[in-house]
Amino acid sequence: MLKVSSVLGNSQRLDGGAMFGNAPRALWSRWCTPDEQGRIALSCRAFLVEDGEQRVLLETGIGVFFEPTLRERYGVVEPQHVLQDSLNELGLDVSDIDAIVLSHLHFDHAGGLLATGVAGEPSRLLFPNARFIVGKQAWERASSPHLRDRASFIPGLPELLEGSGRLEVLEKPAQLSEVLGPRFAGIESFGHTPGMLHTTLRGERAHAFFCADLVPGTPWVHLPITMGYDRFPEQLIEEKAELFQEFEQSGTWLLFTHDPGVAAARVTCSPQGKFSPATATPALRGWDLDATAAPPRLN
Repeated sequence: MLKVSSVLGNSQRLDGGAMFGNAPRALWSRWCTPDEQGRIALSCRAFLVEDGEQRVLLETGIGVFFEPTLRERYGVVEPQHVLQDSLNELGLDVSDIDAIVLSHLHFDHAGGLLATGVAGEPSRLLFPNARFIVGKQAWERASSPHLRDRASFIPGLPELLEGSGRLEVLEKPAQLSEVLGPRFAGIESFGHTPGMLHTTLRGERAHAFFCADLVPGTPWVHLPITMGYDRFPEQLIEEKAELFQEFEQSGTWLLFTHDPGVAAARVTCSPQGKFSPATATPALRGWDLDATAAPPRLN
């Protein structure tokens, strides 16, 4: 079996203009309704993968490590650690996770690694039995960030991960299959941040690709749409175009972390060459990629 479930973490509200780069508000507001401050709703969704031998978590979301002022600045909605609650709803605890694959170490993807902050106490890692897997370039970026995106990283997190004795830094994305087995494949992209590691799940009936910030949600399936946070937007567009051509042919599903209403979708291409999302599903619960080509509908 190769089962995947979507697991919600803490949600956010971020500035819509920043999330849609150079796209005008008149366009992006059709897809995402902004609040009175111009912010849009975003999820920080992780994915739990079970293959009968291990439980692997793709990312951990933003969590609640921020102190209250920064929590407000970055629009973190819930005060409790939602990812823990979501795992509990699946009958699991943080100690049941065997490995966590981090596409990159921006705080909205890695903050859930940390326990709820307590004033006056040092940060500590959750997931006491998990290996922490990250690509080399993403690791180097987090360890020595550029001034442009330094605020996107969590001070002290690299040291905590190294100190755990359970950090695995991959020299090449192909090593993901060596570390987790042949059902897992690694692909890197560079448009959002250098060396972002994407996990592809290889089922007998279906394949799924974890998009991370290459495609935050369904609006960003449209090729020209990028974020203001992307380091190299033109390269990101080219990366999407190349992957989408392959995924449209193979029927590979996209797994979204930031879309508040869609956990997974396929891509379709019009005769004019325009890509768009199709067959979207709001959540995944134990979808066996060996048994069915599409996730079961949830009531």
